[in-house]
Amino acid sequence: MANLNKVMLIGRLTRDPEVRTFASGGKVAKFGFAVNNRRKNATTGQWEDEPVFIDVDAFNRSETRKLADLVEQYLKKGHQAFIEGSLVLDQWTSQDGQKRSKLKVVLDNVQFLEPRGDSGSGEGGARPAREPYTSRRPPAPAHGGSEFDEHPPEPEHFEPPAPRGEEEIPF
Repeated sequence: MANLNKVMLIGRLTRDPEVRTFASGGKVAKFGFAVNNRRKNATTGQWEDEPVFIDVDAFNRSETRKLADLVEQYLKKGHQAFIEGSLVLDQWTSQDGQKRSKLKVVLDNVQFLEPRGDSGSGEGGARPAREPYTSRRPPAPAHGGSEFDEHPPEPEHFEPPAPRGEEEIPF
């Protein structure tokens, strides 16, 4: 029997990430996420947004997949993002003894859909979490000596991609 548990959503954070560190050294960032379902109102004929609120958990899974750190550093309430993950059923017993449960998303991938300093315009370039901004090391000098013989080389300046409008986002 085939089985697939994959969620892909574009929406906005409803609260700042709350970060907890485990005694084992692990880390989780929990945040709220909202997406809109569009539906046509039968009486008015107008399209309306119906919000859906989701809890999301982002874990540092390995040395190369530190999603909790990325979420903590770059996402805040109101930021727009594309998230991918899987559904998990969270179950607990409330203080009054009632069994409770809810579905949440465990994050596998995130793309930031806004520039770093912008939190509400809805426009911006997408950048996968797997490809952080990095600077390249300058090439070694052609004369064969140490690259710091005379003057240290000027570091290359990294320019992030220019923001794109929503109509240019390929999905």
